[in-house]
Parts: sequence; C-alpha cells; structure tokens
Amino acid sequence: MPVIALGLDFGTESVRAILVDSEGREVGSAVSPFEHGQIVDSLPGSDEPLPERYALQCPADWIQSAAAATKEAVAKAGLTGEEIVGIGVDFTSCTMLPAKHDGTPLCELESLQSRPLAWPKLWKHHGALEQAERMTSIARERDESFLRRYGGVIGLEWFFPKMLETIEQAPEIAESADVWLEAGDWFVWRLVGGDSDSLVRSTCQAGYKAMWSAGDGYPSQDYFQAVHPKLAEAVANRMPGQSAEQMRSPGQVAGQLTQAMATQFGLPVGVPVSAAIIDAHAGVPGVGAAEPGTLVMVLGTSSCHMLNATKMVDMPGVAGVVEGGILPGLFGYETGQAAVGDAFAWLRKLLNRDSFDDLAEEAMSLPPGAEGVSCLDWMNGCRTPLMDGSVRGAFTGLGMQHGPAHLYLALMEASAFGVRWIVEMLRHGSADLPEANQAEPTSSSNKGVPIDRIIATGGLPHHNRAFVEVYADVLGMPIEIHPSSQGPAVGAAVLGMVAAGPEKTPFSSIAEAATAMASVPENQRDLILPRLERTQAYEQLYGRYRQLAHAVAQRRI
Repeated sequence: MPVIALGLDFGTESVRAILVDSEGREVGSAVSPFEHGQIVDSLPGSDEPLPERYALQCPADWIQSAAAATKEAVAKAGLTGEEIVGIGVDFTSCTMLPAKHDGTPLCELESLQSRPLAWPKLWKHHGALEQAERMTSIARERDESFLRRYGGVIGLEWFFPKMLETIEQAPEIAESADVWLEAGDWFVWRLVGGDSDSLVRSTCQAGYKAMWSAGDGYPSQDYFQAVHPKLAEAVANRMPGQSAEQMRSPGQVAGQLTQAMATQFGLPVGVPVSAAIIDAHAGVPGVGAAEPGTLVMVLGTSSCHMLNATKMVDMPGVAGVVEGGILPGLFGYETGQAAVGDAFAWLRKLLNRDSFDDLAEEAMSLPPGAEGVSCLDWMNGCRTPLMDGSVRGAFTGLGMQHGPAHLYLALMEASAFGVRWIVEMLRHGSADLPEANQAEPTSSSNKGVPIDRIIATGGLPHHNRAFVEVYADVLGMPIEIHPSSQGPAVGAAVLGMVAAGPEKTPFSSIAEAATAMASVPENQRDLILPRLERTQAYEQLYGRYRQLAHAVAQRRI
C-alpha cells in the first residue's frame, strides 16, 4: 500500500499543499492565498506608505494559509490525515524575520506592530542595497575566502545585509530580537516546538543565503566585527541553532509535529517534519533530477536555475555553490533571474491585457529580433551574472510601426538571452566567456561544469509554451517541460517522504525517492525542440543583447 507525504510549497502570494504517494501519484492538492499577500504599500491597518524597495509579509498568514491548504487537500483526496507519514517544507528565500526566544515574531508585539523593520522581509525586499555593497567591499578588502563561493558578490536579498539594515536603521528593534532566522526555519520551528532548544537551521538556506559551509560555518567574527560590531554580536548571540547537530539538510528530520499544530492542520501528532529547503531548490527532487549535469529551471515570479555537478568551480556571477546544498554528495550551483513572471505581469498591466493568449500567436509569427526591438529584462535588477539589484531594464529600437506583439516577443527573447548567458557562464567558468559574437558554446569546459539536459518546471512553462519555445531556440537545446506544474511542491513532498524514514517508506535516500516519485521515462518526456533557422538567427541577436547589457551595466544609457 503506497504511503503519502505532504509537501508545503510557500510562494510569494500563497502556499500550496500537495499530497504525493510513494509511487509519485499526486492524490490531492490545494492552494490558500495569504490574507495580506505581499506587503509593499503600507502595513496592515496603516495608511503610511512604506519606503521604496520594501517588501514584507505577515507570519500569521503562513500558518493560517498552510493549515487551510492542508485540510482542503486532505479532504479533496478523501483521506483522514492519518495516512500522512512525513511533511516537507519549501520556502521563499531569503525571507527572514526577527523573533523572541519562544518564536513570537516581533511584528506581533503590540509595541512594534507599527514598525516596518519588525516585520518579515520578503525575498524581494531590496532595502539593504547599501549594506550588501558595503559587506561585499569589506569582504573583498579582507580577501575573505567565503566570497569565492558566491561569485564575488553578497546579494542584497540575502540574510546578513537584511539583518544589518535593521541594526543600522532601527537599532531598538534589533535589540528587541532574541532570534534572527529564515522564514522557512521559523515555520518548521513552529510546527515542531517553538522554543530555542527545538530550533534547527536548514543547511540549504544557510548555505545559499547566509554564506555558511559545512567546513567553516558562517563567516568569521572578525569579518562581522569589521562590518559592524552589533552585527558580530547578533551573529554570536542571536542566532541559536548553529551547532553541528542543529544544522540539518533537507530530508533530515527537524522534529515531530506538536499537538497544537496537529490539531490546527488536521494531522496526527508526531509526524516527522523535514528541515526546510529553498522553494526553487525543491524543484530538483521535484522533477526527479537526481543526476549531475541537469539544469533545472524553476520559472515563476522570478526564476532560479539549479545545477548539480561533481566538482567545485569558483566563478564570478554565480549566486552560490554549496557542497550538498541541493543533493547529497554533489556541488549545487544556483543562478537566477530577478524578474520573469513579474516582468510579464508588468508588461501585461502596461498593455492593459487580461492575458497574453491573444498576443502569443502574433508574437511568434514575427521573425527573431522582433523587427528591431530589443529588451533588457532587468526590471527588478540583475541577479546572475551581475548580482546587482540597482540596474534597470530597457526597451530599445522602438518605432511607430511596432506594437504590443513586438514588446512581448522582445521580452521573451531578453529572458532567453539571459539564460543563455548563464549557461555559458556555467559551462566556461566565467561570465565573460565566450564573447557575445562567438559561436555557440560547447557542452562542457575544463574551466566550468557540464550541462547536458534542461528541465523546466513551475507554473510558467505550462501556461506559456511560446516562452519555452523561445528559450529552446535561443539556447539551441531541447527543453523538457516536466508534467507537474508544481515541481517545488512535489520536491517538498519527496523530502517529507525521506524524513519519514525507511521504516515507513520504500526509500533510504533523496535520490531514490526523487526518481521513484518524480522522474519521467525518457519515451514520455515533453520536449520542446529548437528550430534550426531561428537558432541561427539568434546567434547575432544574442550579441546585440550582450552589447545592450554592457551599456546598461556601465550606465551608458
């Protein structure tokens, strides 16, 4: 009899609960939106505008929506909840918050409810730009070895810049914090206990967003002291859960579901809960990609690309390389684009369209290059390879003859060109090679890591097939669309199954569970093949994109 695991997939606007059995059948799912969504204009109950670049969330939404989605999924599946053997959690990252020793978020304290920096900072919160730049500069001056694992840049969306932002801009809030932690760790902590002794930290979240490594831990106290003495103090005294036994990899048990949470979620007491994983990273086990050389693209609001390799390569522009960060025994590379679905939503709103369905056919009938219109999709900054949140996007070459379809195709092409740049960077170990006007890169390089297969998951590939077609044409490679539109959610369920252990499940490893629950037989794969004539046309057009990117990055336009 197949056993069932629950995956909880936290996005920017909602949480999805999915029930997957040990044979890979999705037996039930439900989505529950967050009551307050993204808090970007003003705090709940306030009319006072938030500062520019702020993006916050309400932690009570996470619990309430996850419980509602779980109950609905269980009911839809015709289950009682007793069938669930394990729970996996993926979460947006770096979404982080300050809390008290018992897990109470500072924003829930009456005295701090009106203070924005007491609230959780969503992954896309960009208020720490100056702090990130200063932390990077000091790390370079000190020749900190950890910086090489992150392409030489500390991202403004990461943990410590956001922490430092509060220390410098609202010191009284920072002093009120007993614990600083990722939202994924906080949520798991609430499920399994809620006191400091039960707090564990995810090696995935810590490795990619807080410069942690199994060998060295977090950066040194000397480095943090050089940045700000209060940051050094907070890292030393306000980040419990740093001991070796409290750092847990995804799939490892963080604890068991408490009575209070079991009642709220309608599940049995004591169900094992996996340590959290970054939402996009859960897409790797969620599509059954257990082997090195497969680039998994999770395409949604933003995009994240994960690649496992057998070796560690330092390369400028990569968002992180963590040993065992995605799958045990492999080096997990992360890259990404800061605006994908967000950029399409922006253009749709600008054009006053309900959808792009009516534009897709017209856009795809245009020749490559959108008849002279070029786009740079940095509307929310550039994650890879520049790691620069301050740059902005552009449309160029516009004439009176151009219309909405030209803008739409140009935006799709810009996103695809950005992915090609990332693929070249990974294969060649440099964001600058090969030159923009050189031939298509080979599949591997001694300086980089191989990419032999590309899988797309997330909601966007299923809703926008034309978008994936442009990707395949620009890359000159087949792209496989995984049949599940919920790769990260399935991946979370895989981790929940692994956390349940071989005593209750047929699996003893993540690779075994991922292959059995999420892989697609080769003869059943949905492949988007590149069209030779369009691929050839994109060779020159890619050079035009790189020239535009260079000009914008150098602030020449």
